[in-house]
Amino acid sequence: MGPLYARALQVDVTGIIQPVTVEVISSALDQAEAQHAEALVVRLSTPGGLLDSTREIVERVLRSKVPVVMWVGPGGARAASAGFFLLEAGDIAAMAPGTNTGASHPVSGSGEDLESEMNRKVENDTAALIRTIAGHRGRNVDSAEKTVRASVSYTDKEALDQHLIDVIAEDPAALLRALDGREITRFDGTKQTLHFRGARIEAFEPTLRQRILSAIADPNIALLLLVLGALGVYAEFSSPGMVLPGVLGAISLLLGLAALAMFPIAWLGAALMILGLAFFVLEAKFATHGVLTLGGAVALLLGALLLIDTNEPALRIRFSMALAVTIPFALITSFLLSIAVRARRNKVVTGMGALTGSYGVTVGDLNPAGTVMVRGEYWNAVATSRVAPAGRVRVIAAEGLTLKVEPAPERKGE
Repeated sequence: MGPLYARALQVDVTGIIQPVTVEVISSALDQAEAQHAEALVVRLSTPGGLLDSTREIVERVLRSKVPVVMWVGPGGARAASAGFFLLEAGDIAAMAPGTNTGASHPVSGSGEDLESEMNRKVENDTAALIRTIAGHRGRNVDSAEKTVRASVSYTDKEALDQHLIDVIAEDPAALLRALDGREITRFDGTKQTLHFRGARIEAFEPTLRQRILSAIADPNIALLLLVLGALGVYAEFSSPGMVLPGVLGAISLLLGLAALAMFPIAWLGAALMILGLAFFVLEAKFATHGVLTLGGAVALLLGALLLIDTNEPALRIRFSMALAVTIPFALITSFLLSIAVRARRNKVVTGMGALTGSYGVTVGDLNPAGTVMVRGEYWNAVATSRVAPAGRVRVIAAEGLTLKVEPAPERKGE
């Protein structure tokens, strides 16, 4: 027997709108439909996101069997850029006091206005999308289009006055009370009356996978994970046996790559980052007095800034983050490389190679083969010329377990 109370399901959309957001909202809609919920309440607090993902969400919302209530909140939240499209796509559009929405004008990857013919086509296409959504929802088409054409933003009161939203509500509970008994027109033209008297709001719980991917679905976080992963893996290769840096580095590297896979990658940026890493490795091979290290740092910085190929400002890697990641990475990598170089240049102090250059004395006659004592141990030895018993010799090579020695002058006083 089902519940005796009305049910509304709530899902939160915070952060950047990207493919995981599509998956989360689709899952929430499926659950709401399966449970015969009165509505799905979508709480918006987003700076924007990918237009392709936004279109997928809009399409899914428009054909939903359950009414969708879009609410920007709490106070201080925003539904900017792509978030405005989601707000307008809802059967009900609502905002909390002290929120804002709009600013949907497409821009270049550097944040500048788009001027080329191709980019004007992008603007026209985006404007057509918002006109379609606002028109079918019975909202102010002209005011909605201004967010695309002129980057206009609206406060909650301005949006209500411009008939871009239907109600202002402090929280979801107050929102449902205000909507109880309201008749809405669904996207297919059918009429439906909302019944929220005594309704309970249940939170939609994303899967563990969705929560993890949502947490890292930010280009700045992805870059940080990628660099930390590269450092961990390099530290493990530099000092084999440490294990922990390699394990954590591999996990961070995979998470960073998974996060970046959600966004459009510019191959120039990726190539610059790979070139930067190559410069750091080459610094260990050639004495360039830091030239390759400096070049690697510059290549990494430029690569990070150019890595994401998108027109959405919210998806760009911030210069401050790129700088904060590149400089420590260059310093730490240079330090690890210098340690590795010094270690390779040091004299071998273990194994048979460590005996080369050591001095010893013959045990009996060495003509040319015999026995010598080196570092308190007896060794089979072959001399380059005859050495008398108790004669002093110097090890010049080691072949297997046999030492090759030569006569050495006696020390003064011996």
